[in-house]
Amino acid sequence: MVKYKISVTDDYKKLVPFLIANELEFSEDEPVPEGLVKCWEITDQADGTLVGACILAKREGEFIIEGIAIDARYRNSKLGKLLMDRGIEETLKHGGRRIFLVARAPGFFRKQGFVTVSEAESPDFFECLDCPQYGKSCHPEVMRLNL
Repeated sequence: MVKYKISVTDDYKKLVPFLIANELEFSEDEPVPEGLVKCWEITDQADGTLVGACILAKREGEFIIEGIAIDARYRNSKLGKLLMDRGIEETLKHGGRRIFLVARAPGFFRKQGFVTVSEAESPDFFECLDCPQYGKSCHPEVMRLNL
């Protein structure tokens, strides 16, 4: 049986290659995001392999999941929900009442209670909405969870 360890990390830069490898839109050249609240990592206790990561930030008064990913080999093991629960707990601890994110896997987030929001309801700090590929070759959804 595989055992996991979830922990808070201050090493944002360590998580970026993992998020990129899991097809999230990150760049190793970007600075640490503005308003970073907390980062979590999940490692396999047997060998220390990074198997999950989540980044929570606050921008313009709104909490956002900057990125969340689970290695494909470890999906369907409830690790994504574990990370999401940590993000929700932290948001509530800071007085937040909702969380936004851009979802490439909206089905997972719907199961967690997120709903898709229109472009008009979306905070305008999501770069996706300004991308020329948005809605053409890339179809992420801006989603919100009311807490």
